[in-house]
Amino acid sequence: MKVLVVGSGGREHALCWKLHQSPSVTQVLCAPGNPGIASVARCLAIAAEDIPTLLQCAQSEQVDLVVVGPEVPLVMGLADQLRSAGFAVFGPDQAAAELEGSKAFSKQIMQEAGVPTAAFEVHHNADEAEALIRRWGAPIVVKASGLAAGKGVVVAEDVETAVAAARDMLSGNSFGSAGAEVVIEACLRGEEASCLFIVSGDTIVPLASSQDHKALNEGDRGPNTGGMGAYSPAPCVTPAIADGVLEQIVRPVIATLKQRGIHFIGTLYAGIMLCDDGPKTLEFNVRFGDPECQPLMMRLQSDLGTVLLAAAQGTLEDVPLQWSDESAICVVVASRGYPAAFNKGESIKGLSDIEAQGATVFHAGTAMKDGQLVNNGGRVLGVTASAPDLAAARETVYQALSALRWQGAYYRRDIAHRALT
Repeated sequence: MKVLVVGSGGREHALCWKLHQSPSVTQVLCAPGNPGIASVARCLAIAAEDIPTLLQCAQSEQVDLVVVGPEVPLVMGLADQLRSAGFAVFGPDQAAAELEGSKAFSKQIMQEAGVPTAAFEVHHNADEAEALIRRWGAPIVVKASGLAAGKGVVVAEDVETAVAAARDMLSGNSFGSAGAEVVIEACLRGEEASCLFIVSGDTIVPLASSQDHKALNEGDRGPNTGGMGAYSPAPCVTPAIADGVLEQIVRPVIATLKQRGIHFIGTLYAGIMLCDDGPKTLEFNVRFGDPECQPLMMRLQSDLGTVLLAAAQGTLEDVPLQWSDESAICVVVASRGYPAAFNKGESIKGLSDIEAQGATVFHAGTAMKDGQLVNNGGRVLGVTASAPDLAAARETVYQALSALRWQGAYYRRDIAHRALT
């Protein structure tokens, strides 16, 4: 079959890479793609948010399956438009995508479904938000309700930081319209894990466990980013915890959506905090995590094309998922300065040397300029490797990264430290 992948990041590179290996897939297209994706797919110069042109492309190319990678086109209704035109689509409709598009909606669904999560309130007024923060005290969490590329969460250890964050968001300074509504939550303590599921109506299939690092700096300190690294499996997600997340969190949420007439098809990502009294839900995403997707695709042994098409067509229960026993790790290389201001257009070299040492380089924010590979975004590369155990996989990745030649590169040197200590 011919598959069209929508997106241009590291997640989409990993999906295209795996689909390129799938026996069921004859051709992979990617819109818009990136220089790395171009090695495994035919890239088309169509923006991921350009819904009319993407629809025309799917029709003219006569694709058999469309896989939507990022959240923005899903929230804009791309899957709805494609399904209305008769295409098989892996990705939720606009109504289901609100689980990620609106943190306020997501918390309301959690509350309605009775799933464990932090106490919260939704606010639109800065004075009222400040009053709540001062009443609850710190530590406390302030979230922009709308899409903020994974950076719209402030975990404040003192009241003044939380008040400043809420006012900054509600003023439109931080995240524009995404911060016009804020969710203020009690702060949960514990270890964070990523639990991903492929959902097709009533069929819910767990993916292998994974864990990411959202903080910019070593020791999980500094501002939140879209993710600085990830690994799979995550030892903290025991079989009992994984089963509990499925039965006590994911199934009730999917059932609650169904009661509202919303049928979910795609990836449901549950961000979980492993608290002393059990797992609690931090957030939902409606797509593969980035960078969790990279180690997951490296461990997946099933034909990805067959799996995603079955989910799109409602036959997922007939397709078992198989995973390698090896561990995999992805270290994100970012532009120095990210998630704040950073320079673009800096030369990147040494990627073939990295891969010669046993790692795979997934491109995210790269571009070609005058025949040279350059950085074109905040998170730029996802250097990924697998090995019989996590320690060996991490050693492979960091040894390979020593071959990178890019002056403006920044990456954490302690990815997977929780699992390895």
